[in-house]
Amino acid sequence: MEAAGGVRVDDDGSVAVVSFGTGERLNALRSGQWDELGEAATALAGRSTLRAVVFRGRGGVFSSGSDLREWDGASSAEVDRSFWRLEAALRAIEDLPMPTLAVVEGVAAGGGCQLALACDVQLADAAAHLGMPISRLGILVPASFATRMSLRIGPSRTKDLLYGGRMLSAEEALRIGLVTTVAHEGALDDELERLLARWRPLSPASLRAAKAAVDRGLDPLVAPVRREPPRPAADPQEFPGRLAAFLRRRKA
Repeated sequence: MEAAGGVRVDDDGSVAVVSFGTGERLNALRSGQWDELGEAATALAGRSTLRAVVFRGRGGVFSSGSDLREWDGASSAEVDRSFWRLEAALRAIEDLPMPTLAVVEGVAAGGGCQLALACDVQLADAAAHLGMPISRLGILVPASFATRMSLRIGPSRTKDLLYGGRMLSAEEALRIGLVTTVAHEGALDDELERLLARWRPLSPASLRAAKAAVDRGLDPLVAPVRREPPRPAADPQEFPGRLAAFLRRRKA
């Protein structure tokens, strides 16, 4: 099954693989593609036999986040809406009742990093880089973004990464707990199959119960953030100029 924006779902009855992007522009996703990711997750939520859902970018890259060209000349309200569509997709993935796995290759930055963190576990290629360099653009970090990171690496490390905007190597990300596993060079697909092979013989009901039990314990931290109304996504004074400068540099 493949949507118009390139989101494809391959479901063998036990494991579903959701692939997205074209490999071009580091799989930067437009709002419609975020919508399709969320719709794919929602459609899979009722598949009671699934033991896992895998999210993987095409072309050897996960995602650099949102396609910044979509915001060039956009109003503040339009930028806010696009962020909410991204967040809605991430929540649909988080709400999947079965285990989810992100296969991180190339880059997972900004919204792409959040997409990886919306999954339960992350398998990273040894050459991958992850981070949240969004403050460079005047984007206002939403509480949902910060909470996803804080639950994995703690508040101090989250602040350090958000303040500095630096990208981490896969090994650095593993060391601080931002990803679960790093595959040896050239062994990503083999490691993915090993991970899934451990899940395939298990009871789907038991896997879902384990996920629900962990998530229930985290609910007091997550639920208040989810109840917050959407807030401004970018500084209206700084964002347009910083975005224009970034796009000019990229074009050059």
